[in-house]
Amino acid sequence: MGRDILDDFSVTEIELTYHNYIPPIERFKVDNPNLAYQLFLKTWNPGQIDLLEQFKVMLLDTSLRMLGIATVSTGGISHCIADQRLIFAAALKGKASQIMLAHNHPSGNLEPSPEDLRLTQKLVESGRLLDIPVCEHLIITRHNYTSLKEKLNW
Repeated sequence: MGRDILDDFSVTEIELTYHNYIPPIERFKVDNPNLAYQLFLKTWNPGQIDLLEQFKVMLLDTSLRMLGIATVSTGGISHCIADQRLIFAAALKGKASQIMLAHNHPSGNLEPSPEDLRLTQKLVESGRLLDIPVCEHLIITRHNYTSLKEKLNW
């Protein structure tokens, strides 16, 4: 009779791929906050750690071996917005079984703000729902770090 409406219909296909060229045995096993801090610190631009706040996520496999680190947000001098959808999108795309989080405080103050604590609790809850546990959240500066896992006792 006439043309079918589906004749002109196109579908956007989404394809997920994953490539990690570092053999598992050569990946860092990140089983303590000090090592996590050292690895996160290596990814920060030294000229910006005291200037701009950034939020990063470390992707880990089931054995706590690091798959990679992604920067999920860059903000201003005193804050950045960490969108949990971007954090967990990175974790899902990177095939993470668990994650560690870090953000810097350009002021050098290692005390978590109320917003830091609320966000951490929200991300821990989201991780439980997605079966991607948040095993740590660090506030870092050039010289030291604070573990929010130890402060919040989760």
